[in-house]
Amino acid sequence: MKVGVEIGGTFTDLVCIDEAGLRLAKVPSTPAQPDDGVFDALRAAGIAPGTMAELAHGSTVATNAVLERKGTRLALLVTEGFRDLLLLRRQDREQIFDIFYRKPAPLVSRRDTLEVPERVLADGRAERALDMDAFGPALDRFIAEGGYGAVAICLLNSFASPAHERALAEWLEARHPALRVTLSADVTREFREYERASTTTLSAYVQPVLDAYLTRIERRLEADGFSGTFSMMQSNGGRVPAAAIRRNAVTALLSGPAAGVTGAIRQAELSGYRDIITLDIGGTSADVCLVQGGRPELTREARVDTLPVLMPMVDITTIGAGGGSLIWVDEGGLLRAGPRSAGADPGPACYGRGGTLPTLTDAHLVCGRIQPDAKLAGAMPLVAAAARAAFGPLAMQLGLGIEELADSAVRIAVANIVSAIRLVSTRRGRDPREYALVPFGGAGPLHAAAVADALAMETVVVPPNAGVISAYGLLAADHSLYDSLTRRTRLDAAAPAAVRDTLAGMRQGLARRADAMGLGADRRWDVTLEMRFVGQAFEIAVPLPPGMMEAPSAEALQAAFEEAYARIYRHGGVIGKRMAEIVSYRVGLHVPQEAVPSLAGIGDDRFTVPEGEVTVFDEGVSRTARRLARKAVGRAPLPGPLVLEDVTATTFVPAGWQAASDEAGNLILRKAAP
Repeated sequence: MKVGVEIGGTFTDLVCIDEAGLRLAKVPSTPAQPDDGVFDALRAAGIAPGTMAELAHGSTVATNAVLERKGTRLALLVTEGFRDLLLLRRQDREQIFDIFYRKPAPLVSRRDTLEVPERVLADGRAERALDMDAFGPALDRFIAEGGYGAVAICLLNSFASPAHERALAEWLEARHPALRVTLSADVTREFREYERASTTTLSAYVQPVLDAYLTRIERRLEADGFSGTFSMMQSNGGRVPAAAIRRNAVTALLSGPAAGVTGAIRQAELSGYRDIITLDIGGTSADVCLVQGGRPELTREARVDTLPVLMPMVDITTIGAGGGSLIWVDEGGLLRAGPRSAGADPGPACYGRGGTLPTLTDAHLVCGRIQPDAKLAGAMPLVAAAARAAFGPLAMQLGLGIEELADSAVRIAVANIVSAIRLVSTRRGRDPREYALVPFGGAGPLHAAAVADALAMETVVVPPNAGVISAYGLLAADHSLYDSLTRRTRLDAAAPAAVRDTLAGMRQGLARRADAMGLGADRRWDVTLEMRFVGQAFEIAVPLPPGMMEAPSAEALQAAFEEAYARIYRHGGVIGKRMAEIVSYRVGLHVPQEAVPSLAGIGDDRFTVPEGEVTVFDEGVSRTARRLARKAVGRAPLPGPLVLEDVTATTFVPAGWQAASDEAGNLILRKAAP
């Protein structure tokens, strides 16, 4: 038995694979003690931990520790002269029109930062040696007086030579064995000292939180007889054993959203769709990601609470447009949807748990896209009167009817989602019309057709049981490891040998790590080069074709870079006139998992829908829609408006669209012919 459990902001989802096929469960999350949600989901599914051979897990516990500033008391060691590294940040101003804007406080204060008398040059040579006999007493006093739970070490140019960082770590481990020590050389071996320091401090900050969280789960599993393998999703879309993620906790920051992208890719591929844009709308946020040829875009740098993370991560853009996002009016009298959320407790007003503020879920209920007698997650009853009451004060303030106000809120959320999709598509040289939209999460299928309409996308692929796709993705995900290294390489005659030797060394290192974790021998590799024209300040990602890993040529590398450059900037004026260079290398090792079956049909036997005509308010017009169980939709297209329900999500098909099921169990929405 293999089980995937993903903890979201509102619900905790479970998907199980055993001899009988697939089964699923969906229970409310427990924000105060998130690991309780894992065992609540196991109980709801009737699974005894001792019967599981494998448990794959995804959680936002690391992200929440950063957002809520609930990590450990942290010290930072930096090269002499760089004490204010985290305070200075970069010159950019993220909110240029907010005169009261202040950069978020770093995770480590200035008084908790100690300068180390040493200096390594960019080529790895030590200009100033580290003398622990002279520096040791000052470091001893600093640690003794601070009461720190962890230490992050980020010395200048340690990506080129980590010797000084390792010497500091050995000294600390000998004198202060209870102290957790995180080295930038173990987290990311890339240049740009601010981003590397930010990533290192993030990893050190959340490591004790993640370690305690995983330890609680492991102890409860062991007490219940579990003896299988326990793995956790990483932000790069692959899994690793839980013990491995403890050593580099920053890789777990976006584990839940990454699992959803993986699940959507696997399910969409069953219908032949490999170029897709995923849309994950849960209780708290909306996450979008572009997938080309069945592979998600990876970003070299992401941000958590505006703090940069220099780590290969699935390139997910997140906005506050989930089902629990609050509807409110700003100081200028404009209606807003999100980013603040009602969360899991108390949740939307219609949950009947004491919430009184209107949310997007309440708006869909008021507009009839969610019916009053529907039960979210197959079990949660809704209180329609509470949803209408929540909109009452705003409706009076704006002089609108309750249905009109709720519909306007949904349309604002759709506009926000469309803007997010443009960030990952048109802003990067991709035309969204060439992709299929794949919505999932409990609320994704409610918004999908309107989002696709606004972007002129012709096809929407709604996976079966879309509300648990993230948990499904945990089981479908490969085991993956990544390594990155900054090593500038000009594309001259010496480049092929340098590239070949660098990649060979990185692959050997990853293979040793995979062997130590006991990962399988069937391995797939991918390589991405961060490249730029010589003299430029920033790089673009250039995926390397498999055949070029063993025998790269300077001409082929230059051509690959120029093609990527022209696609992004639509400008070839400098192409062919300037030499390019490689700045950083990124290598991924993937151990493929067994194919998982489709989610189609799961839960249908215990889920019924009172079919018939219902009234929906959409685009400012009251319409009559057909309400059906999703399983009732066959191969012949049905015209909208339709309200289609299954045990985990509701799909709304507006007027002008039609829906049909395909052989893989996916629901295909297309614009109806005029």
